[in-house]
Amino acid sequence: MKIGNREFEFGKKVYVMGILNVTPDSFSDGGQFFQAEQAVRQAQQMIADGADLIDIGGESTRPGHTQISDEEEIERVVPVIRLIKERFEIPVSIDTYKGNVARAALEAGADLLNDIWGFLYDEDMAVLASEHDVAVCLMHNREAAVYDELVPDVIKDLEKCLAIAEKHGVKREKIILDPGIGFGKTYEQNLEIMNHLEQICGMGYPVLLGASRKSMIGLTLDLPVTEREEGTIATSVIGAMKGCDFVRVHNVRANVRALKMTEAIRKGGICDGQD
Repeated sequence: MKIGNREFEFGKKVYVMGILNVTPDSFSDGGQFFQAEQAVRQAQQMIADGADLIDIGGESTRPGHTQISDEEEIERVVPVIRLIKERFEIPVSIDTYKGNVARAALEAGADLLNDIWGFLYDEDMAVLASEHDVAVCLMHNREAAVYDELVPDVIKDLEKCLAIAEKHGVKREKIILDPGIGFGKTYEQNLEIMNHLEQICGMGYPVLLGASRKSMIGLTLDLPVTEREEGTIATSVIGAMKGCDFVRVHNVRANVRALKMTEAIRKGGICDGQD
C-alpha cells in the first residue's frame, strides 16, 4: 500500500502512527500542541522516535466531546499539515469524519483519511477518497453499545463501511480497517475485541489498532490517562501478535521499541547485536 510517498509492506513489521492532537480538549494531550509550531516540534520528535505516519486531529472525539464547526476544525489542522509536509518526508493522516475538513486537509497535503465513522457519517468522505486516490482508515463505531454477537456484528458493520467505499470507487488496496477500541463499546466489549483481533484481521484488509491510553486501560489498571503507557504497550504487543499492521499511539518511542522486540521474538532472532 502506498500512503503519500511511502510504500507500506504488510507482514514484515507493525507500523507506528503517531497521534498529534491540535485541540484544547483531547482526553490525553489536549492543549499541549494547540499552537502550530508546538505541533510541528512534537511531530519532529515523533519522527525522530520512529513514527511511520503522523495522524493529525482537530476535534476531540473523547466521550462527551463537543462538536466544533468545520471552519474551526479546518483552521486548527490545515496550518499544521502544511508545515509538516513542507519540513518533513512523512505521510500525514487527517483524523476527521467531515467531508469539508477532509477536502481542506487533502488540499493542504494530507495523504490518508482516518474516519472514526467509516464513511457512515458523511459519504462525501468516500467521494473525496476516490477522487484524490488516497488511503483511508475505516473505523468501527456505533451510537449505542448494543450487539447480538459482538465480533460478528462488528464485522458486519465494517462490511457496511466497505460497501460505501466500493459504491464510490475507493480502491480495495487503499483501505485500512480499525476495530474502534473505545468507540460504541463497553469496557468488557473492548476487551473482547482485543482478544479476538485476529477475526478483524481475517477480513483481508490491513488493520490499525488505536488503543493508546484509552479508558479500557485506565479501568483495568485503575490509573489516570497520564499513567497508561505500560497498558498501551501491552495492547500494541497483543495487536502485533494478533496480526495488526498499524498501531496508533501517543508515545511513539516506547511502542517502537516494544514492537521491535516483539518482532525479534516472533522471527526467532535478534536484529542488531548480542549480549
